Amino acid sequence: MDQPQNIRILLPEALKNSLSRRTVLGGAAAVGIAAFLAACASPGGGGSAGGALNIYTWGEYDDPKVLSAYTKSKGPTITLDSYGSNAEMISKLSAAKGTTGYDICVPTHSSVKQMATAGLLTELDLTKLPNMKNLNAGVVDTPFDPGNKYSVCKDWGSTGYVYDTTVIKRELTSWADFLDAAQNEASGSFSLLEDQGEVAFTYFYANGIDPNTTNKADVEAYRKFVLAKIAPHVQTFESSTNASISTSARALIHCWNGDARLGLLTNKEPDRYKWVWPTEGANLWQDNWAIVKGAPHEDAAYQFINYVLDPTVSLKELTYVGYNTGIEGIEAAATAAGVERTDLIFISDEIMSKLVYSQMTSMDGTIISIYDELKAAAGA
Repeated sequence: MDQPQNIRILLPEALKNSLSRRTVLGGAAAVGIAAFLAACASPGGGGSAGGALNIYTWGEYDDPKVLSAYTKSKGPTITLDSYGSNAEMISKLSAAKGTTGYDICVPTHSSVKQMATAGLLTELDLTKLPNMKNLNAGVVDTPFDPGNKYSVCKDWGSTGYVYDTTVIKRELTSWADFLDAAQNEASGSFSLLEDQGEVAFTYFYANGIDPNTTNKADVEAYRKFVLAKIAPHVQTFESSTNASISTSARALIHCWNGDARLGLLTNKEPDRYKWVWPTEGANLWQDNWAIVKGAPHEDAAYQFINYVLDPTVSLKELTYVGYNTGIEGIEAAATAAGVERTDLIFISDEIMSKLVYSQMTSMDGTIISIYDELKAAAGA
């Protein structure tokens, strides 16, 4: 990706092929652990407020044209540094104790409370974010951050899958169908998300189990099932699936809705794959703007977050990332602007009623270890 003038993008070599826009689990035990800091180069601190802005976020998760327009209109030079998971981001911020030089980070909803409790986030002065009035009621004052004390919605989405209709001739509609096809028509040609929680959710939803269960018997049943029934059939685990969908690489692909959209839009046979919002429900995730504790350019951080909450700017971001930004009226604006495949961006009320925010629970460590066992058994 070309780097616009006044924007410096730091993309560690080790992460170039594995960046994910989300990891639901993985951050559970991260606070206070300085284990894997070397993955990203720090942008450094210093400089006067307004003269620079250092953003720590997911890879390719912001429209370069939006960043460039911001620097031209508002002034700050932007340094964009990337991480591959919430765990990595949390570990780096925790170990640095406010000295990373980062101003903004983008935690997934399930990490916000943990980070706030650990003193990694600045309590927001919402009077400095007047454009918050543009957000719809569904993404503010959330259960994970009542009153938006520490975070503001960047975008949100859910999880499902696509399947190759030239390989799988029957109609798939559910997680139960997904797991069945994985063992049959798609055996050896299907991928799972490189996300411990999302993989577990496929089983929990298919079997009518609370996705945030802390029941040990439920989790053990999941372990036995995936090791015996799924591991022999997995081709690979993927963080970003749009390239696989674009090239028709697999018969069955577990994916987030925005990544699915990007892949389908660039596939030469766009009707070959069918997207499924599973009938049982799925994970509801929300990524959020947050200001890092000790941010050296706090004023610039507020200015930037307020800038991207402008409806016109937000529409550009939505078009680039393929996820709902939570701005009131954004669906109508996207439709009027001719944005393609809005069916993969905006979720109907019927589907929304079945989506559940994932939470950090006492079983996270066990689910992470099961995922590791699954990858080992699959030879991945």
